[in-house]
Amino acid sequence: MLDFPGLEGITYLDSAASSQTPNQVLARMEHYYQRDRANVHRGAYALSSRATDAYEEARQKVADFLGTDADQCVFTRGTTDALNLLARTLPGKKIALSVMEHHSNLVPWQQRPEAELIWIEISEDGRLDQASLEAALAQKPDIMTLTWVSNVLGTINPIQEIARRCREQGTLLVVDAAQGVPHLPTDVKELGCHFLVFSGHKMLGPTGIGVLWGERQQLEKLPPYQFGGSMVGLVTREKTTFADLPQRLEAGTPPIAEAIGLGAAIDFLRARGMAKVRQHEKELTGLALHELRKIPDLRIAGPQDPEKQGGVISFQVGKVHPHDVATILDRRNVCVRAGHHCCQPLMRRLTDMWTPGARAPIALVRASFYLYNQPEDVAQLVEGLQEARKVFSRG
Repeated sequence: MLDFPGLEGITYLDSAASSQTPNQVLARMEHYYQRDRANVHRGAYALSSRATDAYEEARQKVADFLGTDADQCVFTRGTTDALNLLARTLPGKKIALSVMEHHSNLVPWQQRPEAELIWIEISEDGRLDQASLEAALAQKPDIMTLTWVSNVLGTINPIQEIARRCREQGTLLVVDAAQGVPHLPTDVKELGCHFLVFSGHKMLGPTGIGVLWGERQQLEKLPPYQFGGSMVGLVTREKTTFADLPQRLEAGTPPIAEAIGLGAAIDFLRARGMAKVRQHEKELTGLALHELRKIPDLRIAGPQDPEKQGGVISFQVGKVHPHDVATILDRRNVCVRAGHHCCQPLMRRLTDMWTPGARAPIALVRASFYLYNQPEDVAQLVEGLQEARKVFSRG
């Protein structure tokens, strides 16, 4: 595609890790560096004013994309940074989370003093186990933190219903939307969660930028996460007062160019329409599932239903190690991910379900689709997997 120069000559199926970046985003960031390069908020000159306007315009674009107000959108370094912010500042000891969580939505909560983690298990088809979810809710956790879309299984979790249940009993719901916002139409008011986080680099934007959205009354309760410039009101020798939201949670010089780039990525996505992005991925996922099921000894994790999952498919190819599969695919310029995908507890759980008693957890090959992928990319994947079977066949 002309908009994505990085895709020339390759089949890129690793958008769940990082998406490609269109020319429009690169051009907007270059314009900032060449024409508007200055710090924001503090400069009393035209160049700084232009930079500030571009930075805050990007925040407004994020807010419009989420169906919310700009002052509820805090710029962070990414999903991991946003989750660390919440893990450091939200009150409570009882934290419910699922076994499908990415390490970035597990490890920060583990580090909280006296944290009591309540685990929600998964079913054989890779969805939240309903009995386990009910048991977790029954314990009335202070916080429930869940992925919207699993980066391994592709599972789309029923966030709206879970949010309703959480609100009924006073549990704060944090949603890791790193795999959701880039692929699904998003309205935070409809979702009903208290906090939602995501990254720019998974939605056509640059690295080093993410967003923490929160309900205003909940954001107001958060103490500053980091301290320094930009987030202060009055500073004396004796004490400091802090700025209003969102600056109170954005200490230091912010990622200006990256925020502007994220705004341009949102422009690109809105021009295409998120409903169309979702429909395109459903069609590709359905095609890929149909073709992958034809390959002998290939086992797929997750729902295996395009209506219930995002554009992510993880699988094993017989007894061939995923790294070997990925190497063969790479020789054909097909880019996939292989390993535990920053989800080691999930890999252990899948091992227990697939090969009970195995000592080492399994690893998986993952192919993930985005708006720039086409049916011929699925064909390239399938041909590469067939070659991998032949190369490593012992028969």
